[in-house]
Amino acid sequence: MDNYKTPAIWVSAFNCPHCMAYSNQYWGHAHSASDGGQYTKVTDFAFSACLHCKQWSCWYNGTMIMPGDAPVARAHPDMPDGCKQVYDEARNIAGQSPKAAAALIRLALQLLMKDLGEKGDHIDTDIQRLVDKGLDTHIQEALDYCRVVGNQAVHPGSIQLDDDPNIAYMLFEMLNLIVEERIARPARVRAAVAKLPEEARNKIEARAAKNKAP
Repeated sequence: MDNYKTPAIWVSAFNCPHCMAYSNQYWGHAHSASDGGQYTKVTDFAFSACLHCKQWSCWYNGTMIMPGDAPVARAHPDMPDGCKQVYDEARNIAGQSPKAAAALIRLALQLLMKDLGEKGDHIDTDIQRLVDKGLDTHIQEALDYCRVVGNQAVHPGSIQLDDDPNIAYMLFEMLNLIVEERIARPARVRAAVAKLPEEARNKIEARAAKNKAP
């Protein structure tokens, strides 16, 4: 997921929206036939075929229109259900409306804030509270990216998502990164520690309690 390559028109390799594998792509144009048997290239349409799964994607004027849920990564498997539902809804329309997708990702971020122990009412305030608790700088930046771009989708300003949809597509990567760092990775650590002998766990807990003492 960290190495996800967003599909883009005429790019030779990216993560296939069908099989999700990073694969080379075979490109071609559509052609129309006249009554005389002559074929004319239809430049508005293009097609890419994944060399891994052999399935086709359709592009119109530089935008992927089939499959409709492209061109962003799937939700992190550890993303909370409420957040994931909104994420998937945003993913379904990302190719057709980057602005609408960005607005939905902002909503998904609000829901995620609640899962991170914050109120979810004001994202800026929630981020500051997490910073006060020792939030890593790169996660703060990812949160702020989602907040700023999401706000621009709801209240248009200096960021033109129609001109550069990749700004909106990056939101999906950022949200997955936040889930990985704040939910998935701590859960894996806790699961590993739980498998230690009881005596070792007790020592770790005792040390942690001592460090928390005033």
